Amino acid sequence: MNASDPVPLSPHGVDAGTIREADRVARHWTSPHQGRLVPGSEAHKHAVCAMFQDTFNPYKPSVIDWPKLDAETLQRIVSLPIWDIAVQTEGKARMRMAAYAATIRDPEMRDTIARNGWEENRHKEVLSKLVEAYDIKLAPEPPYVEPRDPEWAYLVTGFSECIDSFFAFGLFAMAHRSGIFPPELIETFEPVMQEECRHILLFANWLAWHRRTMPLWRRPWFEARVAAVWVFLGWERIGLAKSMDADGKEIAQDNNFTVNGTKAVADVEMSVPELMALCLSENDRRFAGYDRRLLRPTTMPSLVRLALRFMPRRSARAVQEAAA
Repeated sequence: MNASDPVPLSPHGVDAGTIREADRVARHWTSPHQGRLVPGSEAHKHAVCAMFQDTFNPYKPSVIDWPKLDAETLQRIVSLPIWDIAVQTEGKARMRMAAYAATIRDPEMRDTIARNGWEENRHKEVLSKLVEAYDIKLAPEPPYVEPRDPEWAYLVTGFSECIDSFFAFGLFAMAHRSGIFPPELIETFEPVMQEECRHILLFANWLAWHRRTMPLWRRPWFEARVAAVWVFLGWERIGLAKSMDADGKEIAQDNNFTVNGTKAVADVEMSVPELMALCLSENDRRFAGYDRRLLRPTTMPSLVRLALRFMPRRSARAVQEAAA
């Protein structure tokens, strides 16, 4: 393997130091700019785009060495009600980001959003390799078509990732702590989870940059669209997403798995307040290495902190232990 070649997610056959360095670089970044990074400024835009490029992790899905699973673990993986939605979501995200990037006039931000779309496609490759390795049956994928309204599609994708990633961070930590999944499998997906953190960090800062640089007359319409996106996403998560399996039978896929999937990833019971505390802790941990002058997604952490004030708890100590 040449020094310039992408490194795989799995350490098998790859220098451990190379993997550790790629992982470190993907998690830690500080802008050399002195002073504030005012949203909408050129310095802020340069920092956001530089962060996304400099923290790129060059893993290669095609060379992932998927660990062998025992029968019980394999069944647990295969039975997770997420695979159709997960693969299709990444496919749609790639298309939506590429379509929106093409509409951006600023070349630096356009390139960055396009890179984000490329990484979404790489996530789809990772998932495709996983379902192939473990013989997980998927419903036929729908055709991925360019959205007629790229900005709306990008907003839906970005805010959806902010919601799902927040809860996924907590669920992933539960899966790690529970020990019911092999450490090799957790290690394989760890860079993908951190990459989602980078994606929503980019989205939060793009949103601030976009708001500050658009003409004032457009702001009311844009804010109305943002509100409409939140209503749409709330409605989408009320029920189950339906799809068809290979035999034409309707199957249910859990469109809200990141919120209610604790039993699937751990044998221990965790109360809702404990899960929320864990999600907050993991969210803070994953963002900790990036320049604190960059904006973070705030909606889900703020809503969860507010909800925790009114939720019954087993005990304050139990919640603290869940977040430890």
